[in-house]
Amino acid sequence: RELGVRYVLEGSVRKSGNRVRITGQLIDATTGANLWADKFDGDLADIFDLQDEVTASVVCAIIPKLDEAEIARAKRKPTESLAAYEYYLHGLAVVDIMTGEANAEAIRLFYKAIELDPEFALAYALAAHCIVFRKILRLMADPVEDVFESRRLTRRAIDLGKDDAVVLAFASFALAYVNGDLDEADAACNRALALNTNVALAWAAGGLVKIGLGDAEQGISHVASAMRLSPCDPHISWWHHFTAYGHFFLGRYEEAVKWEEKALSYFPDVPMCLSLQAANLAMAGRFEESRKYMFRLRQLAPTLRISNLGETLFVFRRPQDFAKYVEAIRKAGLPE
Repeated sequence: RELGVRYVLEGSVRKSGNRVRITGQLIDATTGANLWADKFDGDLADIFDLQDEVTASVVCAIIPKLDEAEIARAKRKPTESLAAYEYYLHGLAVVDIMTGEANAEAIRLFYKAIELDPEFALAYALAAHCIVFRKILRLMADPVEDVFESRRLTRRAIDLGKDDAVVLAFASFALAYVNGDLDEADAACNRALALNTNVALAWAAGGLVKIGLGDAEQGISHVASAMRLSPCDPHISWWHHFTAYGHFFLGRYEEAVKWEEKALSYFPDVPMCLSLQAANLAMAGRFEESRKYMFRLRQLAPTLRISNLGETLFVFRRPQDFAKYVEAIRKAGLPE
């Protein structure tokens, strides 16, 4: 009920030596009826073939006459290299941990996956996503080099994954946040949603880009679609942050405070979240609370000033949006 889905697939993957077993059962959540159950055994080297078998069996259990193109898309492999896939999965496990050490490890793992499969589109997109987090965490030792590398990775990801909505969604974050290419990021999100309207990440990325372009109302709507599609998503705290941004630019400061509180419950020490909340509270006239967030922000980012705010801030197309944020953060007490 919370996810708004009709079918639930549960099961396990077990590995013993070079053998692997996948078990699963499909449940109709509206009735509790078990629609399908099976197990699949094979060599570890055949893991992608086993995944295809599971996918085809589940699809056939749900809709026997599902269009063949949809089945093919569901079975699409991210890479033919098992070793590259394993490095990608290890990178995926740490990419969202907001520390410098985790960020360095994640990008190392994605580069390793790329080395083993130079056509692994999703690995390029996630490596570029690591650079987004590097900027957020103020870890860009050489911003010019990082911007150049982000551009290289996103270009390659899009070239290889132009028909993969998830690749396009991840790439769009880097295009917008690191490279400042809002129009290209918007085009990537639009294509992702045209390919698959059920990719929550594409709605969220598109929402942030719309806010950057100056359409905060549309941006909030896009992010709301993401949260409806994936209410338990591991990225949902970022989506709360995006929503707070939208309300800030629409002048709904108390609403922005509520959304940013949700983001801060997961990211209590991320400078950009602290700075937005300090700005929200200052614009709402709650200066004493605003100063508490500014104090914590100054502890974590002692060199942050209004003069270098753009080094970590998202890119805004309209000068008045950047000016509004500067006014708010100045009210909150950030030095010039």
